[in-house]
Amino acid sequence: MSVSPSPGRGRGPAASAPTVFFAPCPRGLEAVLADELRGLGATVRETPSGGVRFEGDTHVALMANLHSRFASRVLQQVAHGSYRGEDDLYRLAHETEWERWHDPLASLRVDTTAVGAPVRSLQFATLRIKDGIVDRARERVGDRPSIEKQRPDRRVFAFLDAGRCTLYLDWSGESLFKRGWRRDGVEAPMKENLAAGLLAIAGWQPGAVLLDPFCGSGTIVVEAAMIAAGVPPGAQRPFAFERMRGFDRSAWERMRRVVPREAPAAASIFGSDVSEAAIAAARANLARCGADPRWVSLRQIDVLHLEAAPAPTGLLLANPPYGERLDVKGRESLTGAERFWPAFATQLKQKFAGWSVGLFTNDLEVPRMMRLKPSKRTPLFNGALECRLFRIEMVAGSARKDAPPAEPPA
Repeated sequence: MSVSPSPGRGRGPAASAPTVFFAPCPRGLEAVLADELRGLGATVRETPSGGVRFEGDTHVALMANLHSRFASRVLQQVAHGSYRGEDDLYRLAHETEWERWHDPLASLRVDTTAVGAPVRSLQFATLRIKDGIVDRARERVGDRPSIEKQRPDRRVFAFLDAGRCTLYLDWSGESLFKRGWRRDGVEAPMKENLAAGLLAIAGWQPGAVLLDPFCGSGTIVVEAAMIAAGVPPGAQRPFAFERMRGFDRSAWERMRRVVPREAPAAASIFGSDVSEAAIAAARANLARCGADPRWVSLRQIDVLHLEAAPAPTGLLLANPPYGERLDVKGRESLTGAERFWPAFATQLKQKFAGWSVGLFTNDLEVPRMMRLKPSKRTPLFNGALECRLFRIEMVAGSARKDAPPAEPPA
């Protein structure tokens, strides 16, 4: 198999026979990922929990890495077979022609996941698969590849069920949610591909007004800016396929060369946060994302002190703070969620009539505490944490004229 990208489908190496791939994603994003992959030319075969299985040629795989906003990785299926024990796993790995994709001495990492697998331990199963790959290399070139945990030249994923083993070769390298604009070592409460998924599920489109009043370091607003500007999420990062045999760098550089759309005269994406440090981080992230920063307007302000909505209609989409995160500077009187959410609901009724509100949270009691009825509840996962995206329509004209001001309750 060649790893030489072509400018379009049906030319050069991209015309090779379709290959089976699997793209994992945060649970709950399978449907939007499947639609995205179809738009990139893939043939979707199934959408099991946590990902999408699809077929495509080399061009499709490269496009998925470059353009997918929802996938976590792109994995090529390279072997699939039945097994009864660890020796069968060794044989499957040993018989796979790894040298088609990499030099036999390319550094290696193997990761294994399993559901109902009859193995003594995943660690031992992983060791046998690794041994099969290493022994095959030794037989062909007289030496063995090094094992590298942090930045291997190639990464193999194995999935075991009750009787079958599937081996995958990673085309992505670091997870695709790492776009390259967030500084290394900076954690965020939400990964970038999940933020993009929330925007898709909430129905936001470029040009529509968007507000995140709990923007933190800017994950949602930066993703929105990249979508609005047409910046591919993979435009500024390296990929594992760049170390594959036959990789054509000049063709790849042409493929990912995209001119971002210019920002309009007035911003349509708005972010705010009570924390000055958070807004500073959001500005820095926005400056590095490849989109014109003028797409976004950022300001430091407590959500309960917003004077007005930025437009008559729009989408408020946020991953609100919870628990102790509500007790921040300037809001000392709020001692818990039961105090914050009614005040926030009052602010929405007064200032955001005519807006749609999307709240992503693991606290299933939020609508009750706000005394607002969601029109839709979408189950999603933030890592292993089960969450909901609550959709609430703030009907225009429903706010009471004599409602008290949205000040923090005493």
